[in-house]
Amino acid sequence: MLKNSVIHRVSEFLVGLLFGLGLILSGMTDPGKVIGFLDLFGLWDPSLALVMGGAIAVGFFAFTLAKKRTTNFLGGLLRLPTQNQIDKPLVIGSLLFGAGWGLAGFCPGPAWVSMASGQPKALVFVVAMLVGMVGFELMDRFIHAPRKAKLHTV
Repeated sequence: MLKNSVIHRVSEFLVGLLFGLGLILSGMTDPGKVIGFLDLFGLWDPSLALVMGGAIAVGFFAFTLAKKRTTNFLGGLLRLPTQNQIDKPLVIGSLLFGAGWGLAGFCPGPAWVSMASGQPKALVFVVAMLVGMVGFELMDRFIHAPRKAKLHTV
């Protein structure tokens, strides 16, 4: 069992390393690239669209293959998302994510990589992101979950 756990951790590390290297090589750890992509009426930089297109292409083929499998490549249970409805939390979360992305020029993955390279702005972003995540968990646990439980017991 310990051997499988080590193999999983090593594979997770290698995939994360690959992702981080891809972000660095594509320049996506530079918030100016993101801001440039979002500046449609100024000096628009289309490079982020190319990175997204590459990610979508890889994801398309990976998910097509994954849908035919019941286990992952290391033999563990493969659980793919089953919900495909657009609901209020998804829309609100997407708007908040997009606003933060546009204002800061970071999304979570590039922010971690940029923070590790010593960018102070990235450190502030990651700390704020973590505070937001903890805040969400606390709200969900102590406000939303009791309300949902109350609705189901009535």
